[in-house]
Amino acid sequence: MNFDLLVIGSGPGGYVAAIRASQLGLKTAVVERESLGGICLNWGCIPTKSLLKSAQVYEYFLHAADYGIAVDGSVKPDFEKVVGRSRTVAEGMSNGIKFLFKKNKIEVINGTGKLKSPGVVEVTDAGGKVSEVKASHIILATGARSKELPNLKQDGKKIIGYREAMTLPALPASMVVVGSGAIGSEFANFYNTMGTQVTLVEFLPNVVPLEDEEVSKQLERSFKKAKMKVMTSSSVESVDTSGNLCKVKIKTPKGEQEVEAEIVLSAVGVSPNIEGIGLEELGIEMETGKVKVDDFYRTNVNGVYAIGDIVGGPALAHVASAEGITCVEKIAGHNPHAIDYNNIPGCTYTSPEVASVGMSEKAAKEAGYELKVGKFPFTASGKASAAGAKEGFVKLVFDAKYGELLGAHLIGANVTELIAELVVARKLETTGEEIIKAVHPHPTMSEAVMEAAAAAYGEVIHI
Repeated sequence: MNFDLLVIGSGPGGYVAAIRASQLGLKTAVVERESLGGICLNWGCIPTKSLLKSAQVYEYFLHAADYGIAVDGSVKPDFEKVVGRSRTVAEGMSNGIKFLFKKNKIEVINGTGKLKSPGVVEVTDAGGKVSEVKASHIILATGARSKELPNLKQDGKKIIGYREAMTLPALPASMVVVGSGAIGSEFANFYNTMGTQVTLVEFLPNVVPLEDEEVSKQLERSFKKAKMKVMTSSSVESVDTSGNLCKVKIKTPKGEQEVEAEIVLSAVGVSPNIEGIGLEELGIEMETGKVKVDDFYRTNVNGVYAIGDIVGGPALAHVASAEGITCVEKIAGHNPHAIDYNNIPGCTYTSPEVASVGMSEKAAKEAGYELKVGKFPFTASGKASAAGAKEGFVKLVFDAKYGELLGAHLIGANVTELIAELVVARKLETTGEEIIKAVHPHPTMSEAVMEAAAAAYGEVIHI
């Protein structure tokens, strides 16, 4: 049990790091206490997208007449089968990781890993048996779990986190979702579409509060149009679970209100899994509750590295994967560039979808830039009209002096696919004029990117 590299955790940071390390000739093993793929593949990114797709299909049926299609008989969701499909999708992805590990000759060690000393990890299996694994390099990729607030303790039945939200035995009649970040908004959207009466509570003034304000306002309008109750600048003070329904006391700008619901979903963020993995024993330095690392994910202890949700930076799957690749390429003697955290895209898979990269208009102004801002609404897009998906817009923020694309903010159908063009544009330091002159295919949703750039420079054609 001696390896060049040992990874603790097989989420999108850990498994990607392991595969890349194997490609680079390192003898690699992974310690995993649950299922390969971690939270993302089993309880996060992938199964939630499966649930949201089922909701979208249901929504299509409900509005089939808008497309000239007659649906005879009643249409209703089979919630058990919807959940079952998402679990099947997750299982398939986890099995895909098993195949990739086998292909790349990566050894899987089942159990809970803990740093014992530099180069040594103690692994405890489900039966309590303890073994030691040695490695020249150890990457901590233990991920995160649903964050608990003191006044919102999860019991797994009435007050739940995202894991329970994915496998409820039946569709609840009512639900309060606390927190409107990506996790909260996606679950609120899913359950609301499926027929649950949803109340979404956000402490800050806007839903998806990390997004550009115009995007946040548009998503709130879309949620309210779909009959979701949205309460911003509000906080849950207490939850009484003693009766059949949860009695949720909510502090709002207009005073305290009480909302009754079958389920309360706490979606107020995540907490890093840093307990019990040997950080204190080895004297690994921490910073603001996370593991302190350098640009290539080295801790202060030689041969120990950390990536993903347990280090600073956005808690996103694609960030963890990029960090894992950068880390092992450095270990293998390559010269990778440090990750540019100012060019990380964020996506929220609601209906309409939200995607962004770079600075918001407000942040760019506060940074002292003189701006050119262009916005193109999907109401003016031929493809969006044909698809029946006219909600939303593309908004681009440029530095007026040099034409640099400072930020991109999109809301609408399939914008989580469109954002990659703008990430690449920023990576290549593409200017607004170059985006305008890059011919986009017609009819596509992507034309809105070109048109938004043209709007910023006073050259827009279709509005």
